[in-house]
This record gives sequence, structure tokens and C-alpha cells, in this order.
Amino acid sequence: MQKNQIICSIVIQDVIGKKNENVDKKRRGTMLGSLPNVINTSTLVSSSEQQEASSESFKTYTHKGKKFKVYLPKSYHILKSYPLMVMLHGCTQNADDFAIGTQMNELADEKEFIVVYPQQSSNSNMNKCWNWFEPLHQIRGFGEPAIIAGIVKKVQNMHFIQKNKVFIAGLSAGGAMSIVMGVTYPELFAGIGVSAGIEYQAALNVFNAYSVMASKGPSPVKQGRIAYQQMGKRAKPLPLIVFHGNADSTVNVANADQVVHQWITTNNLAYNGRIDGWIQDSPVKTREEKILFGRDYTTYRYESSKGELAIDKYIINGMGHAWSGGNSAGSYTDPKGPNASRIMWDFFMSQKV
Repeated sequence: MQKNQIICSIVIQDVIGKKNENVDKKRRGTMLGSLPNVINTSTLVSSSEQQEASSESFKTYTHKGKKFKVYLPKSYHILKSYPLMVMLHGCTQNADDFAIGTQMNELADEKEFIVVYPQQSSNSNMNKCWNWFEPLHQIRGFGEPAIIAGIVKKVQNMHFIQKNKVFIAGLSAGGAMSIVMGVTYPELFAGIGVSAGIEYQAALNVFNAYSVMASKGPSPVKQGRIAYQQMGKRAKPLPLIVFHGNADSTVNVANADQVVHQWITTNNLAYNGRIDGWIQDSPVKTREEKILFGRDYTTYRYESSKGELAIDKYIINGMGHAWSGGNSAGSYTDPKGPNASRIMWDFFMSQKV
């Protein structure tokens, strides 16, 4: 599609029911699958006009057998360039559900960026999980990483995208795959957001994956080295922000530390080929936040020696397997937590690398 064929308008989404977070055994499948809003418009706009506008601003496309949806902010203009946020849903979800739950489209209207939602198919995984735990889908040029990268490039051809402001984020299996994408295609992205995710190549099969989810993965220093090797000549440091609930019974909260320390190692190596403390293993700042009628949380800031790159970790007290601060109309959300979508975006915008 040529850029001058794109029409900017509003989005109307289908609402998908919220999942029951308390069924532990059922939720064990939310990262693997191999085992078991409407935006208000003026009253002068008719319902038929609203539906037409919706289909134009949140459209479905296909690439290599995978569907993906693209959301254009209300202020979209075909001659203007925009940042891009790539959003990878969790298991059993789809693009519409994830858009509703994260409220990323509403944020895109406010902050003026484009959002793309690659969508997993049940043919590729019975629960529509990204296959983050299979070796074919952990390397460049093959499987799902190649397809997602192709989707990003396709959107860049459809619209004027600011290539230094392309970010990727995901929940659960989508969070794990976001990490895979940062490792396999670092040149495409300027930051990674992870909610309830897993470090790079922590598992190599579905059975191993369940063990990692229940406890934690291998040494993050080892995995950080492996990730750096996979980056190859394209290696570069990447900002990272992590959210995880300490009551998550699907993915142990210990995995949040694994993700952070894997990326500290990978970023140090990508910076100068050495693990010499460009980013220290210990946080430079820790802050506890008490929220009235919400969930308390603790933030940990790790950063490079001159502060040009940061890694942030948010541990939310009492939150289960969910997107923090999301809309309860979407699945796997916790409205009581801090607003992960807004915090992620502000974090990405603050980075200097």
C-alpha cells in the first residue's frame, strides 16, 4: 500500500471478556500453548460513519501467513513521520483484545505514534502463543522473528516511520518474544518493554519452558553472552523496561531479575565487547511507591556510567499474570497496577541511545 492511500480516522474495537486469573493450572498454558474502546465521537457523526472510520484507522493486513493490525492516531497525516510501537500479545489473545487491555491505541492518539499488533495463529500454536521456547523461533532469518521483522518493515513501507523510534513490547509469551526480537533484530528497535517475560533462550523446548516459568532460567550472564553472540555484527545496547507482579503464579517473578541481568550483560558486551561495568549489576536507584486504592510497587533503575542508557524494573505488589494498569475489558490486565503502557512510552522517550 502506498503512503498516500492511508486514511486517518478513529477506532472501534471488539471487546473480549476478561479471563479468570485464579485458575492456576489453566493459566500455566498462557505462555506456551503446546500444552495444556470505543473512542467517543461527536454526536453529529452517524454510526455508519463511525464504523467506516473504525475500519480505516485500525486495519488488518497479512504478511507471510500472519495477520497484523495497524492503528493510526487520530491526528495522522500521510506526510508526517511517526514513532512506531510493536505490540506482541500473550497466549489466547489477539490484536483487538491486546489493544483494548493495554489501551495503547488511546495513548497513541495522545502521544501521536503508530501501533502495530502482529497476531499469532492457532495453526502455529494451539493457544496462539508466540513460540519463544523453540530454537527455530529464537534466531535471525527464520520462523517468527523473521515474520515479525518483516511486518515491521512492511509498516515502514506503508507509512513514514521514524526509524530511530521503533519500540517493541509484549506480555507473557509476547514479552519473551519481544526479547527474542531485540536480540535477533537489534537494528530495528530502539527499546524493549517486557511484562511477565523470560530471558533470551531460557528454554529450548516446551517441557523446559514450564520449568523456567515455575522457577527461573539459566544464568543470566551466560544467556547474556549467548544473546550478544546472536546479535552478531548488528549488536548495540538497547534500553529495557520490565514489569512483573510478585503474585504471578504463571511466570515466577524471579524471571524479572533474570531478564534484567541478561540484558545488563548483553548491553555491556554490545557497548565495548567487555563486561566491565558500563552498566552495573546493582541498581543506582530504588524507589517504593504507595498507591491509594491501587497496588504498591517498587522500581529499580540500572543505568550506564554516563546515564545515556537505562534499564528499569517495576515489581508490583499483589499483581498476578497481567498487564499492569490495563483496562479490565481486555484479558490478563490489572487496572490497580501502575500504567505500564504510559510508563513504557515515557521511558522510551527519555532514552538517549
